[in-house]
Amino acid sequence: MALSTGSFAVCSLQPSRASSIRAGRAPPPPPGAAAVVSFTRTGRRANATKGVSAACEPLGPDRPVWFPGTSPPPWLDGSLPGDFGFDPLGLGSEPEMLRWFAQAELMHGRWAMLAAVGILVPDLLARWGFIDGGFSWFDAGSREYFADPWTLFVSQMALMGWAEGRRWADMLNPGCVDIEPDLPNRKKPVPDVGYPGGLWFDWANWGRGSPEPVMVLRTKEIKNGRLAMLAFVGFWFQAVYTGQGPIDNLLAHLADPGHRNIFSAFTSH
Repeated sequence: MALSTGSFAVCSLQPSRASSIRAGRAPPPPPGAAAVVSFTRTGRRANATKGVSAACEPLGPDRPVWFPGTSPPPWLDGSLPGDFGFDPLGLGSEPEMLRWFAQAELMHGRWAMLAAVGILVPDLLARWGFIDGGFSWFDAGSREYFADPWTLFVSQMALMGWAEGRRWADMLNPGCVDIEPDLPNRKKPVPDVGYPGGLWFDWANWGRGSPEPVMVLRTKEIKNGRLAMLAFVGFWFQAVYTGQGPIDNLLAHLADPGHRNIFSAFTSH
């Protein structure tokens, strides 16, 4: 991945922008908001004017990185949420590829968070007697539903294809997909690829405002998404090895942590 894991550093504001925010005035646009500066493989600057968020000013070279003492590559300037300078293979050195990797990680993280909830909540509901017992996420596809599997598959492909097509169009041409209703006292959000906001996706206006809190929220989201992706991989390996769900595995570990742990996978067979 072109982005990294690690601790988060709050982005710094220039004095003029910080004073404007404290005074209640709209801060001036950050430098480079019209054309975010990126770097190519040869070190030359290239303007990436589409889809790169200008929610935060790039952090300085002394920002925290994934491994203390290392220098982040020039194309990872701290302006992306969750950017801690991790790109040892140089996959994000091309501006367009960096845009793609950032959006791909964001969407995969969101799907993984939904997947983790979809695995844990039904298991808990079955234990508490709210739904039929014996539920396990890895055999959910073999159960009977309100329609046959092919109907569900085609319906899902059609609906997801429509949603993903509109998301792809918005990535290619930011702002072309307008889903906001025209309300007299509500201003439409500025197009920001990956963060639609507005009445449907940000009714409390948490994702709009000064750059600092927005960057904090977006970094929390990407960090939770990365954790959820790792969690899903763990759920999958546990299901293959033990044939049980994550709640069963957790209870077994708490009952006998010395023998029911990850090391038992390499010593019991």
